[in-house]
Amino acid sequence: MRKSSPDYKGYTRSIVLGALTGIVMAVMFVAGFLFRDIVRLPGLPAAFASSVDAVDDPSYPLLDEVQTLIDDHYLREQPDYLQRQYAAIRGMLGSLNDPYTFFIDPPVAQSESDVLAGTYGGIGVQIQRSESGQLVLFPFPDGPAAREGVVDGDALLAIDGAGVDITLQPDAVDQMLRGEVREESGVTLTLMREGEDAAFDLFVPFEVINVPSVVWRMLAEDDRIGYVQIMRFTSRTPEELATALNELRDSDAAALVVDLRNNSGGLLQESVTVADEFLDGGVVLYEESLNEEDTFDANPGGLGVNFPLAVLVNQGTASAAELVAGALQDYERGILVGQRTYGKGTVQQIFRLSDESSIHITSAEWFTPDRHALDGTGLTPTIEMIPDQNGRDVELGEATRYLQELLLAVEDGTGAEAETE
Repeated sequence: MRKSSPDYKGYTRSIVLGALTGIVMAVMFVAGFLFRDIVRLPGLPAAFASSVDAVDDPSYPLLDEVQTLIDDHYLREQPDYLQRQYAAIRGMLGSLNDPYTFFIDPPVAQSESDVLAGTYGGIGVQIQRSESGQLVLFPFPDGPAAREGVVDGDALLAIDGAGVDITLQPDAVDQMLRGEVREESGVTLTLMREGEDAAFDLFVPFEVINVPSVVWRMLAEDDRIGYVQIMRFTSRTPEELATALNELRDSDAAALVVDLRNNSGGLLQESVTVADEFLDGGVVLYEESLNEEDTFDANPGGLGVNFPLAVLVNQGTASAAELVAGALQDYERGILVGQRTYGKGTVQQIFRLSDESSIHITSAEWFTPDRHALDGTGLTPTIEMIPDQNGRDVELGEATRYLQELLLAVEDGTGAEAETE
């Protein structure tokens, strides 16, 4: 339901909420992730595994010795046996001094699965910052926001009457638009639409949202240039990317901006398949594990091989996203624009234990087609840029300028390369 709203003045939404949200997201994703597969281990049922009868393990006699001393001498009540097992597992994995090898107890493991599955309660929008610094919405097709009348490019001014601080990161604001799905739950958005004189309100109900991993559109700044943002690498990403490339080609896109900023990774094979769409054959990466080396190759004839590319990266571009960016850079398929990437060059396997807890174990290291090791170093962009303090998307602007010069050179028949400095 749309209704007119008084002129909006000031931004009063709490920075604390956004900061806390950012901390939660950072804990889950700042390290990046590249998962080869998920292995479910056979084992004892959780109830049996937590039984004190299972305490004896001849492989770790010192643990039994310490437990006996605790039982005989400890003053206060002990945690239950399952929690002591978890503590022992954390200590064992911590001794490896590998930040990517760790234990997750069942509730957090389930939350991780939900995140990787890409579902949540919310209104179904993507939030981006425009070049002018505004936070603008792009509703998911057939989602609640789109059905209630939100259109691409609507500027978000307030949520439930509270002004949105435009200095917050889009991910933090996105969390404010999520909530439990129940009757009459939702949020009231105050929006400003280009070409209209006054802001207006829309109430959008919360629904279960299946989050796309790829979003795309033609750039308003230049209708010859398509924009593809890959937010994570899931099992659906290759299919979503193929749909995006076909639709952009049908819209007469002549060049593409591929946005990998703040993409912290995902599934190994799916990221290889994404790189494959932009490469006309060749090695995508080398992977060295404990006992062998594997080579992942691209097939000729990907859907995106004929598009000139500019790839946006930043410090949040990690792991699987670096895999894609590194392959495109090594084959000179496009320039990288932004900041140096995170630098995570290892692969993890997830093992689901018998009580639904899980452990992540570093199982391999990967290298770009030119055998560059990224772990701890990252990728250096072709055009390095400092994020704009006023929130303008200067990286997208620079990538657009580069592609415009490239297209102009092609139209002029000079074949000259665009200026990259």
